[in-house]
Amino acid sequence: MSRILVADDDASVLDTIAYALGREGFEVEAVENGEAALAAVREARYDLLILNVMMPKLFGTDVLRELQHETGTPIVVVSARGSGADRIEGLELGADDYITKPFSLQEVVSRVRAILRRQELEHRQSPPVRHVDGLDMDYEDGAVVSAGRRIQLTRFEFRVLGLLADHPGEVVGRREILEQLWHSDFVGDERAADIHVSNLRRKLGPETIETIRGEGYRLRAPSS
Repeated sequence: MSRILVADDDASVLDTIAYALGREGFEVEAVENGEAALAAVREARYDLLILNVMMPKLFGTDVLRELQHETGTPIVVVSARGSGADRIEGLELGADDYITKPFSLQEVVSRVRAILRRQELEHRQSPPVRHVDGLDMDYEDGAVVSAGRRIQLTRFEFRVLGLLADHPGEVVGRREILEQLWHSDFVGDERAADIHVSNLRRKLGPETIETIRGEGYRLRAPSS
């Protein structure tokens, strides 16, 4: 049974989501502020976190920033702020999906199931360690070993690297990168891909990923 943590300061929304997920067979815990959500995720294991943006004590976006380098738990953001810029901010901070209020409970349940199915599929298909052109990708904890140095990546950085590794010698477009990150046709500003690639270059070395102007990116072996 999948365990889900729901964080929202609106008691009616919190109870409604928790009831809907519980009825579908999920084990659900609920908290009413960002601080409690952050503490709960750090103290226990959850299969998914549903996080409201505007909460007391700690905004949902702040929780995302804190968890970005700490956990592989998928995160769904729910928010009344539905502009493209708000959505892109949430996704860039590490959310796996972004749902705008008001929403249907069927939509929430459907997206939760889709993310959990994708997570399970990725775990089944991924080897414990993958060797790619001088890089060892550790799928257990999202780290990479390069030239004997172990480097921790965020979930999204690891996904971008994995996508490039799936296409050796090929150029991968920015839009394809974003669609892979969020498994959605809505990817907003394609410059978001540049941010993740820039972070990878900073961690792995500027020579690791090549920019093909006007087309996208290509992985190449780091220099020894």
